[in-house]
Amino acid sequence: MHVQDTHWSAAPLASAGRTGGGRAAPLRVDAQRNLEHVLRAAREVFGELGYGAPMEDVARRARVGVGTVYRRFPSKDVLVRRIAEEETARLTEQARTALGQEDEPWSALSRFLRTSVASGAGRLLPPQVLRVGVAEEGGTPAADEARVPQQRSQAGAGELRLAEGAGGEPGTAALLDVVGRLVERARAAGELRADVSVSDVLLVIATAAPSLPDAAQQAAASARLLDILLEGLRSRPA
Repeated sequence: MHVQDTHWSAAPLASAGRTGGGRAAPLRVDAQRNLEHVLRAAREVFGELGYGAPMEDVARRARVGVGTVYRRFPSKDVLVRRIAEEETARLTEQARTALGQEDEPWSALSRFLRTSVASGAGRLLPPQVLRVGVAEEGGTPAADEARVPQQRSQAGAGELRLAEGAGGEPGTAALLDVVGRLVERARAAGELRADVSVSDVLLVIATAAPSLPDAAQQAAASARLLDILLEGLRSRPA
């Protein structure tokens, strides 16, 4: 399923409860509760079905009318951006924690990957960060190959790279920067394959976070898949 049905504009997010002077007006207790229900439901629905899931599914999961969802978020794009930005910020913080608390480069990178996969954040990263293209002979990656990793068909051999402009979304540049530092440290220490890029690491996070109906099966599958992927990332003596 392509993610292009959700259009990400550069316009700032509309904040719920804003007054005419730009200050945030406090929400009533019931309105705040509905907002929390909608955000929780959106994370679950988009995590399971991708950002192409309709707003009606979010409303149904939140047990509110779809009109309530649209009162808080005037368009699906606004809701998608809110969820994606929250998950981007969460991943960035996880990467900073690993970078600051682990002295060994490989331990820092693997800790970040394990924490991120366990949190399921990879299923909710912005589509721009996960957009990859396969470089064709003498060409550049095709823009229409944008798909979230767990929904992508087998692309075959080729170079995977982040789409141009992926760092332009709010918070994304910070994520790419801190993950880049984790990658550079591990590569400089000779513990990470020289051809592994930041985009590869983000693809691992998304790919190793499958959505399964049974929580125990999902945790076990994620852990096993991540072990295999980590082995593929690690440098081996010639």
